[in-house]
Amino acid sequence: MEKIIPDKARLKSIEDNYKAIKDRVCEAAVKANRSPDDVRLMAVTKTVESVYINHALDLGADLIGENRVQEYLGKKDELHLDGVEKHLIGHLQTNKVKQIVGEVDMIESVDSVKLAKEISRVSALKGIISDVLVEVNVGKEESKSGIYLDSLEELLLEIAQMDNIQIKGLMTIPPICDSEAEVSQYFDLMHKAFMDIKEKKLENIEMEILSMGMSDDFEAAVSNGSNIVRVGSAIFGARKYF
Repeated sequence: MEKIIPDKARLKSIEDNYKAIKDRVCEAAVKANRSPDDVRLMAVTKTVESVYINHALDLGADLIGENRVQEYLGKKDELHLDGVEKHLIGHLQTNKVKQIVGEVDMIESVDSVKLAKEISRVSALKGIISDVLVEVNVGKEESKSGIYLDSLEELLLEIAQMDNIQIKGLMTIPPICDSEAEVSQYFDLMHKAFMDIKEKKLENIEMEILSMGMSDDFEAAVSNGSNIVRVGSAIFGARKYF
């Protein structure tokens, strides 16, 4: 990406936003009788220039999420990534798997046997085991990717048979809702499914991470058991689409 001169007002805004979001995550955790340390804040970097991402990293952000393979690969060499965990959170096409496996610490958007097989195959070629989350379409929306809850366990069991892939938990994006009470119902469904699978102690299936909640609903997600919230525009400002 071309080098840009940072806007000082935007840098200050990112600083203020980041601190405010951190505080709100902590408050939501305490309100839910959880430790603030149980919830990680992911800075979502879609369409954000490297200089502004680095500002958030320098403020203490230690987990970033990128939606697109090419965008992440185009920015990563400019980023201050020492000690930073990197996740791919957007829909992943099978033909992009070979480019991203080994470049990020986790792929959060696995939603099919076909995609999981390709991740496992490429991981084997690279001599690594890839950590993944299975994406759930909790609202059964045709416009969104993700497995439906009623097919989740079957998919998990199939992926668990693959040698170079490790399931670490679940991710979801709920439908757009009119109220916190409405979105909380979807988050509650996800948390119940997460805990149900965790209690079954299925072989090669670890339920460590429940990734849910974004800029508009992360507090409701925290109150319903999320331990990664994915926040982009509330930190960096409105996205720019080119």
